[in-house]
Amino acid sequence: MVNADERRFEVLRAIVADYVSNHEPVASKAIVDRHNLGVSSATVRNDMASLEEDGYITQPHTSAGRIPTDKGYRLFVDRLSEVKPLSSAERRAIGTFLDGAVDLDDVLRRSVRLLAQLTRQVAVVQYPTLARSTVRHIELVLITPARAMLVMITDTGRVDQRMIDLGDVVTEDCLARIRSMINAALAGHRMVEAAAKVAELVEAAPSDLRDLMIRIGSVLVESLVEHPEERLVLGGTANLTRNVSDFPGSLRQVLEALEEQVVILKLLASARDPGTLTVHIGGENEAEEMRSTSVVSIGYGGAELLGGMGVVGPTRMDYPGTIAAVRAVANYVGEILTAR
Repeated sequence: MVNADERRFEVLRAIVADYVSNHEPVASKAIVDRHNLGVSSATVRNDMASLEEDGYITQPHTSAGRIPTDKGYRLFVDRLSEVKPLSSAERRAIGTFLDGAVDLDDVLRRSVRLLAQLTRQVAVVQYPTLARSTVRHIELVLITPARAMLVMITDTGRVDQRMIDLGDVVTEDCLARIRSMINAALAGHRMVEAAAKVAELVEAAPSDLRDLMIRIGSVLVESLVEHPEERLVLGGTANLTRNVSDFPGSLRQVLEALEEQVVILKLLASARDPGTLTVHIGGENEAEEMRSTSVVSIGYGGAELLGGMGVVGPTRMDYPGTIAAVRAVANYVGEILTAR
């Protein structure tokens, strides 16, 4: 026989499911009619009264129905024993869609588009954190006899291009010698380590290449120590406007927070390991402008964390479906980027 606590949770689960689906306060009669709980309407009413007293559900107005509170959603999410698995067709579609990406930017753009479509919410992906990236290759291309382009490629597929004023006419042979010295010293090293090694490169450069190495080295250090991972790719922002009533008086604030990105970056930065999933519900969000939302976020990467991704939507969210989609897309993105 189900004990009273378990039965009350089943009533809460039914209220969450119906409210997420219909956006209407849920009455005891509807629970008895739609959910096979095996108890009377009177028992359900008693359980609803108990849930309301404990702050898990609330009565929005004079209707007989109840809706979940942030506390109710939190209990529901914490007790999710199994996340609704994606169908094999959905998993194949994710793999096919993301495998077609040509570079890092394309992977991230496709990821947010896909997540937004799967969850019907706003999807956000953080660019891979350069601090954890390593240098794969550095290319130097002569554009004019006195001007070159420096191209840095990281192990995550990030490509950074910068122009360098060489100060004098330089031959292809000189540039090839410098390119070879730079790659021998920096390839395979983390960005911060690589930046520290640039000074050693200048010291070790032959006298005929010293001035040229100083010019190239100064631009190279900038490329290594700047942090363009403070960037997000967003998709599906229009999804928030489908249900304006989910954000009473606060939709504009949410949209502004998404546009400014700082708040979202902070939420995504809370991911510590690849695959670690976090759900911030309503008032659990530190930023006031996000307190009408829920944020499902996860770290992505292989053995090490590359960045964060997630979904922003109303607290009235399909949590099992959203969690499954976020987890699946993060797994694929991590596999794609670490295989590159």
